[in-house]
Amino acid sequence: MLCDFLGRVIIEPTVVEHQSGQLRSMTQTARAAMEAEGIQDSIVGVEVTGIYHRPVLQAFRGADFDTREVHSFASAHFRQTLHPNAKTDDHDLEAIFQATVNGFGLSILPVKEPYLSLQQYVRCRRTLVKQRAKLQTQIRDKLHRTMPGYTELFENGHFFDNRAAIMIAKAYPSAELIRQQGAKAIQQYLKSHKVRVMAKVVDKVIAWSQQAVAPDDCFTSCSDIWMKYVTLHEVISSQITDAERSIASFLAQTPYILLLSVPGINVISAGEMAGEAGPIEHYASAAALNGRAGLFPSRYQSDEVDRRGGVAWSCNRRLRAACILMAHNLIKCHGYYRGRAELMRSKKVATRDIECRIANRANRMVFQLVGGKQVWRGHGVNRDYLLRKLMLFEQSRQTDVSRIASDLTAAAMHLRGAVAQAEARQLPVAPQRRRGSVQSIGELLVPLLIRLGAIDRESLESATSEA
Repeated sequence: MLCDFLGRVIIEPTVVEHQSGQLRSMTQTARAAMEAEGIQDSIVGVEVTGIYHRPVLQAFRGADFDTREVHSFASAHFRQTLHPNAKTDDHDLEAIFQATVNGFGLSILPVKEPYLSLQQYVRCRRTLVKQRAKLQTQIRDKLHRTMPGYTELFENGHFFDNRAAIMIAKAYPSAELIRQQGAKAIQQYLKSHKVRVMAKVVDKVIAWSQQAVAPDDCFTSCSDIWMKYVTLHEVISSQITDAERSIASFLAQTPYILLLSVPGINVISAGEMAGEAGPIEHYASAAALNGRAGLFPSRYQSDEVDRRGGVAWSCNRRLRAACILMAHNLIKCHGYYRGRAELMRSKKVATRDIECRIANRANRMVFQLVGGKQVWRGHGVNRDYLLRKLMLFEQSRQTDVSRIASDLTAAAMHLRGAVAQAEARQLPVAPQRRRGSVQSIGELLVPLLIRLGAIDRESLESATSEA
């Protein structure tokens, strides 16, 4: 629908399919009608509907229209005011028009790479982690019906992190089979599959098998089901690791990599923050970041009534979840924020409120570090070395050494002066490699170490010639 500023309809509401030809025809028709009416200035308002409005938004932006996004709350407000008892497509279009001309059309700054890819991988990992958590509950349920008490043998719920525990259960899926095989046969089986295990772990399993209660009557079917679940669990875990490698690579290309200098913030929490917040240049202040995340209490005031409710409900929920995750890690691992949290606990502040307050305060630190291209300093807490932290994270995910070197080089682009030299001194120096041996991470980092001033090119060349 096309209208002039006074609301006179120029083009009646028309159905447009999300196809390239029809979208191109839509923009051309709108342009021709504007020229015929002598309209020189225009604004296109598109209501935000999940992801389904984006083809229309991109079509108008590609045709050089001033395109704005209208939030569904704004259009609903005008529709309910104009037509409180009816909801139709035509009324929705009228409400979108009213919201746009009254200044509720938002000009959203476009987000480009690497933030787009980082956001997708962060959300993909989050979904996979939730699916894996549900699957672990199902595995425990079925496994308890076939091997009651087996998962409790491994302390602190680390059953799924213990490769030997899963392999023993898959090879000998009952207490009776474990008793028949004995400790020596189990150790030999694990050794043949190159799985290291302490003897006391196997002894603990043998002791359990001698006291285990009888399994359920549906032993065979439950065993088959949990083994299939374990296979699916391994696939999801592999996909999570792949996603984490990608998150590390894209994070290294953004200034949010500087957050790794803060104790308690690692690649995942920094990646979540970068993916959901987007470029820090889009925020005028830390208050804008906190406002978008909804890290403040709701309030109701009318005459003499003035009460505060829970945390604000109208916000970017994914961004708030990323901020709360970061705050949770800081409370656990960072001395300064842990001290503030303990002080609030002594005043009987609720746990959720503590996390929101810490997240609100931490976002000020995020804005200063990322926006100012700085590393952590102050509050009597030593900073972490971000390049080393990134390298250790990627090594724990078995990332290829050439990719690690590339990511470290990209991350080093955000470092300056003495900070860059201090970071470089924490990286491994290239060892002398024998002919035919595999190239090490230290050798691949030689150009980076020279650029950061950690080693001297002349001394390196002389050492190589002497060797």
